[in-house]
Amino acid sequence: MDVPNNRSSVSEFILLGLSTSREIQIFFFAVFFLVYVAIIVGNLLIVISVIVDTHLHSPMYFFLANLSFFDLCLSSATTPKVIADLLRKCKTISLWGCMAQMFFMHFFGGGEMSLLIAMAIDRYVAICKPLQYQTIMNRRVLIGFLLLSWAIGSIHTTSQMVFTVGLPFCGPNVVDSIFCDLPLVIKLACTETYILELLVIANSGFLSLICFILLLISYTVMLVTIWQHSSSASSKALSTLSAHITVVTLFFGPIIFIYAWPFSSFSVDKFLSVFYSIITPLLNPIIYTLRNQEMKAAISRVKTKHTHRIKWY
Repeated sequence: MDVPNNRSSVSEFILLGLSTSREIQIFFFAVFFLVYVAIIVGNLLIVISVIVDTHLHSPMYFFLANLSFFDLCLSSATTPKVIADLLRKCKTISLWGCMAQMFFMHFFGGGEMSLLIAMAIDRYVAICKPLQYQTIMNRRVLIGFLLLSWAIGSIHTTSQMVFTVGLPFCGPNVVDSIFCDLPLVIKLACTETYILELLVIANSGFLSLICFILLLISYTVMLVTIWQHSSSASSKALSTLSAHITVVTLFFGPIIFIYAWPFSSFSVDKFLSVFYSIITPLLNPIIYTLRNQEMKAAISRVKTKHTHRIKWY
């Protein structure tokens, strides 16, 4: 569909946010601010602990530290803007600011999706091939998985954004969300976007669904293996595996709902967006630290060292 030349181009978008009530916005501001601080502290603690504590220099914690980094970046792509907008009456974002939000959300989201698959492979090898674990999950393989995660994240976001940045926006500019959400933004383009909508569904929705199903199958195989070998080591593996399954479910659940049914008018999508971008990055470090004695011990050692240094100075 050709766009008439007499239409003015859109330079910014208006975000409707969660509520128009001033009291509710102040409440959300306090909650989101505290949650974001917890996200930064929790995920940074995991990253620092894995780097400085030699007890955590293993493939599983290598992936966990990178997962925390992805979570930190994913949340930072949207949450600071969301928090600032809760204090503003007019919630606007520039056209290119909107494009940047969507680019980094899909970049880190796609990378985290790939990293979760790498973590599942790591657990599969550890549980189903324990004698060959150190040989298979060597340093070269770990770096390869990490680079692949960054590459997939880049391909995932570029394949969608390369078409989105060229869309003409010349009419409505109201986004019914707390941040720029790709399915909602492309609906505002004053041209035919049916093919692009299908691309978004295929790229984000179905890909997430397929990855989630494959992960569930792999974790089921691992759970059966653990059940067949009942021991104290299996009990520890089960505890670690349950944490992985919880994180996978929390990460993929909202994505599947948002992008498999991306053009619905249900307000639940707005709250799923909050869960995906704000709540999940907070839950990941909580789940891994509360269920993992080694991680809790390492964080305690890091805090102790830091306290001793402050006292010495």
